[in-house]
Amino acid sequence: MTNFDNFYTDLLELIKKYKDNDTYLKIESDPENQIIKIFGDKLTSLERARNGLSDVSELSYTVAEHHPYWNLLNHSSEITKTLLEKWTDSLSSEDFSDIDWSLKKFEETFQKIKDSNESVSN
Repeated sequence: MTNFDNFYTDLLELIKKYKDNDTYLKIESDPENQIIKIFGDKLTSLERARNGLSDVSELSYTVAEHHPYWNLLNHSSEITKTLLEKWTDSLSSEDFSDIDWSLKKFEETFQKIKDSNESVSN
């Protein structure tokens, strides 16, 4: 067993202890990739989506322009971020403008990738 496996086993015991004391905890894990997520009872679907989006955004910032799909990921995550921020509110004219710009950049990048793939396959 690795140190992570030992930690994960200990963590599951700790979570069981708190669940037995009526503390709501939800755990999602992917031990193969050494990922553990713990959610408390105040978590909403909206906050969970925002949290997951931050992981996607981190990937788009990390790979920067070194990956051909970077721009697609970046613009789609920016649009999603705006939508989640305004989920319970209205979009402003600035929001619409930002979304429109991101959609145009997304389409430009998508077309470049599509054209590149079509020229390779022909």
